[in-house]
Amino acid sequence: MPISDNITIHRVDALVVGAGGSGLRAALEAGRQVNTAVISQVFPTRSHTVSAQGGIGASLSNVEQDDWRYHMFDTVKGSDWLGDQDAIEFMCREAPNVVIELEHMGLPFSRMDDGRIYQRAFGGHTSKFGAGSVHRSCAAADRTGHAMLHTLFEECLKHGVRFYNEFYMLELIVNQGVVCGVLAWDMVKGGFHLFHAKATLFATGGYSRAYRTTSNAHICTGDGAALTLRAGLPCEDMEFLQFHPTGIYGAGNLITEGVRGEGGYLVNCHKDRFMEVCAPHEKDLACRDVVSRGIAEEVRHGRGCGPNQDYALLHIEHIGKEKIMERLPGIWELAMVFAGVDCTKEPIPVVPTAHYSMGGIPTDRFAQVVAPGPDGDERVVPGFYASGEAACASVHGANRLGTNSLLDLMVFGREGGKQMARYAIGLADWPELPENPGAQGLAEVKGLMESKGGQRLGLIMETLRGDMERHCGVFRTEADMVELKGKIKAHRQAFAQVSLADHGAAYNLDLIEALELGHMLDVCAAITEGALARQESRGGHYRDDFPNRDDVNWHQHTLSFLEPDGSVSLAYKPVRMQPLTVESIALAERKY
Repeated sequence: MPISDNITIHRVDALVVGAGGSGLRAALEAGRQVNTAVISQVFPTRSHTVSAQGGIGASLSNVEQDDWRYHMFDTVKGSDWLGDQDAIEFMCREAPNVVIELEHMGLPFSRMDDGRIYQRAFGGHTSKFGAGSVHRSCAAADRTGHAMLHTLFEECLKHGVRFYNEFYMLELIVNQGVVCGVLAWDMVKGGFHLFHAKATLFATGGYSRAYRTTSNAHICTGDGAALTLRAGLPCEDMEFLQFHPTGIYGAGNLITEGVRGEGGYLVNCHKDRFMEVCAPHEKDLACRDVVSRGIAEEVRHGRGCGPNQDYALLHIEHIGKEKIMERLPGIWELAMVFAGVDCTKEPIPVVPTAHYSMGGIPTDRFAQVVAPGPDGDERVVPGFYASGEAACASVHGANRLGTNSLLDLMVFGREGGKQMARYAIGLADWPELPENPGAQGLAEVKGLMESKGGQRLGLIMETLRGDMERHCGVFRTEADMVELKGKIKAHRQAFAQVSLADHGAAYNLDLIEALELGHMLDVCAAITEGALARQESRGGHYRDDFPNRDDVNWHQHTLSFLEPDGSVSLAYKPVRMQPLTVESIALAERKY
């Protein structure tokens, strides 16, 4: 079936791109007031949020006394003081409310004996501003994300939200600085669809699939970030990518931090609990970047486990089979399937795995996308919103605190939906489309389908992901990243000569992978340029050649801009240190 230039046009008030937790929460909120549609690459309940295991952070005080101010302190500290404190306060203050909302929607949280929501300990979460550990993670066993997706999807259907599943976004449509919707490709039937919208929200997820070892789904290729960059808008803090310390060795699948919250611990080949040295106070429940570097250091110094001494062991068997099957049944299954290990009897081999994108599309705390204006001051991009991992509020800064991902989805997804509805209601008519809307996306698809080059798509993608892991992973140096820049340029040249095996329109996954690779190349260029420029170590960004945090020169956010030749230029903006209602949490040494 040949590619056609015919475009089907849809008009909606609010358009959400992405049907994970954040997209569904935004669609639900907007759908209560205006005509709302969601386009998604996969069926909503298969979105990557389904992989979230450990829980959603909220100071409910169900186990011991807690306070949103303690949660805020832990989040600022976890971010290595790169998080914006107004947005962090807003998120932590709203946390109990959004959890209770989910409970009232019917999310099947695990329960304590008295019927209240079960809460478990989690890395980096403390009481009384670091005085001791606290149980803050509200969990549905170890399948919290799964439960969240199903609950929200049902609510969206109840409120009349329309879903266009297995549609792939090709282009963000912008006219004179105003976002007007997106061009998408119907993966099932083939064909172009233009969604003309008053308000558009990206909830497209992160970009950790740019790395070879990753916990992320295959769809997490940075599509939203790449199309934002291509539209001439910046992305923020792209160099900050979180490596989760406990991915299954050889597979990358996530073993939730909740395992260590339930009493699991790490050892090296000598059976030493090395986190007692790396983080004497918090030990195995230190922040993720700290534990990831702890494992990587053991491996670097020849103390890793296994025949190649390239992983650590995570012990959980001492917790007892009954408790494991009650609170961590999904982990038992993952360990059996992907590691061949019965974790009720033996430890799980683990390595750091690319897990979460702290960077993304810059927003304010209202999920409105922001960009530098002509005078240099930050301005709101009319009609454009982002939330979840695709966005950078920035509540995670240089390192995300565990459980704050699901919280981010709910707080800013809800806020984005509110703002979209308000904006759409305030417009008398739809924004004017540019001349030949979607021309860029249309040309990209036709170019790939007609390409006669001899380069293999899969080889380029796998080589790129391996290069990112080797040269811009847990540890980074100037020499490695300079070499990486050259490799990305070479991969881009090879991509220009790629040819597709499938030239049909229906279910052409070869085409989709090619589009994803193009997006990954843009994202990888932004990650690398930002990481090369940032001459310090902070959170998930660790420079062997600049091992210390440098607040004098680098306490600022990176803004990446994509140039026409595929290169990336950088600018910077200050970190917002002033919260909304409380005193600022001053810069301090980060110790665990």
